[in-house]
Amino acid sequence: MNQQNTPFLKNTEHPVSSPVPFRVFGKTGLPMPVVSLGMMRSRYSPQDMPLDQIPEQRQQDLAKLVDKALSLGITHIETARNYGTSERQLASILARYERDSFILQTKVRPEEDPELFTANVLDSLNRLGQNRVDLLALHGLNNHQSLWQVCRPGGCLAAARKLQDQGKVGWVGFSGHADVDILLKAIAHQDDGGFDYMNLHWYTIYQRNSLALEAAAAQNMGVFIISPTDKGGMLQTPPECLKKICDPLTPIQFNDLFCIQRPEVHTISVGAARLSDFDDHLNALTGIDDHDMIQGIYQQWGQLMKTRTGHSRPDALWPNLPSWQQTPGYINIGVILWLYNLAQGWDLLEFSRRRYKMLGQDMPWMSGMNGTGARQFDLSGVAEQAGMPAEELIRLLEKAHALLRDQGNQ
Repeated sequence: MNQQNTPFLKNTEHPVSSPVPFRVFGKTGLPMPVVSLGMMRSRYSPQDMPLDQIPEQRQQDLAKLVDKALSLGITHIETARNYGTSERQLASILARYERDSFILQTKVRPEEDPELFTANVLDSLNRLGQNRVDLLALHGLNNHQSLWQVCRPGGCLAAARKLQDQGKVGWVGFSGHADVDILLKAIAHQDDGGFDYMNLHWYTIYQRNSLALEAAAAQNMGVFIISPTDKGGMLQTPPECLKKICDPLTPIQFNDLFCIQRPEVHTISVGAARLSDFDDHLNALTGIDDHDMIQGIYQQWGQLMKTRTGHSRPDALWPNLPSWQQTPGYINIGVILWLYNLAQGWDLLEFSRRRYKMLGQDMPWMSGMNGTGARQFDLSGVAEQAGMPAEELIRLLEKAHALLRDQGNQ
């Protein structure tokens, strides 16, 4: 791994006039704006297609979006190979800018065959019209299989480091939806240079990955928070109770600052699709140093949750429960009770129903099964571990299922 020959941004000075502060992105040394432009929502199609099939107006709209982000000092652009048309659409837009005026990240899924992974990275560079990317993430480190594909000797991480030596990749990280124990193994991995940064799910509503944040900081890794608005509770359409307790901020602004004020976090993603989507996030930055305000609002979140559920955090029981793989029927009790508390405590019903629907669908975001068959299995050992009678746990799972199940299939 020859980092001396690895191309980085030459201009490491953040725009003086920018309203967006920046932080050094861990060991990469890159000047990272505290809000980044995530490209999934702004793509024309979730399926890849030739650029000439994309309506010109949609391409112009995307150009305006990128132009505004860069003019604001949001110089980190984050896309992925499987974001449909995103990479192809960005090519002609980014060609108008000096290469060292932005930080470009793409994400490519690991493969069983590292040569196929390498070919896919090179194809993504071609789609982007770029000779290199500043940041490459192994996209979808979701389970032990993908961890093996990435970290085994001669695997995809080793292939990414070869691309780094060739000057096609600046720094190498990972993203994924894995359980925290798998994330910790990836963070601790040191062969082939280990990882330089990670894209992580961590929000006000979901703090189970706090151990991953702490471990990443110990390794001086850059930390990018994935989609805090949508994945953080669909806060673009917040319930009235959260609007009230977040005042004078919006729930989006509060959650942004809650994430950014975490010392291990360097940047959060703004998944903009319209020019106005930047406004809430940028306006929040005036409170970036007001820790008392954010902690005061967070205490109100906790008080509301405790009043309605008996727990100050929605994941209160999760640490006392076995993993879904070790639970009879593969029921993901930790996730189910977390979603139930989100719906009961903070009125995040639609978010919780959408996530609950993913259970049993072999999706990395929501692994394991839902609670429909709770009475079919002996959950006495699980209940004892959680500190409650078995019948109480089963009834709780039944209540959660009744509230969260697909309302079209009563």
